[in-house]
Amino acid sequence: MRIATLGPAGSNHELVANRYLHRHAPQQGDIMLYAAFEDAFEALLANSVDYVLQCSAHPEHGHCVGRYMHRAFPVDAFIAGSKPLAIIAQAGVDTPKTLALQPATRFYTDLSQYEALIEKPSIVNVSQGLLNGEYDAGICALEVQAQNPQQLRVVKELGPALDTWVVFGRAPLPHTDSRVYSANQ
Repeated sequence: MRIATLGPAGSNHELVANRYLHRHAPQQGDIMLYAAFEDAFEALLANSVDYVLQCSAHPEHGHCVGRYMHRAFPVDAFIAGSKPLAIIAQAGVDTPKTLALQPATRFYTDLSQYEALIEKPSIVNVSQGLLNGEYDAGICALEVQAQNPQQLRVVKELGPALDTWVVFGRAPLPHTDSRVYSANQ
């Protein structure tokens, strides 16, 4: 089983894809990471991968459902938690003014105290910019602070996000024309 999802390495998409493969194709699957979902869906249509895994909270989800309708079909859906998240700040910044985030995390907590919000494509990109000193704070995986305790501090723990994940394939499931379908039926 070859499953495509959004990179970069270390993203929640990769984490959940690993969990999915472990459950459905232990020791038989490969994860292909793409910079954009459009590339992942095109790989699916070109038979380069078997499935695409996408978080329904990702800003591109609705776009992909519409763009690939009648060519890529939802074949599985499930709920999975992300890595525990937190607002993490530069250790030397007492009152962070700039905060980076992946757009889906914008409403996880009150951000009104920040003067500027900077959008990044993934929480991995947020953590990389934070470690490079590009902004004062960011919403990213809690583990980033634990790996860099001298440079970063936790402002607020947010916990894992529970999201709905959708797996797309090239063929529709049987009897999915207009009926309600559940994988658990």
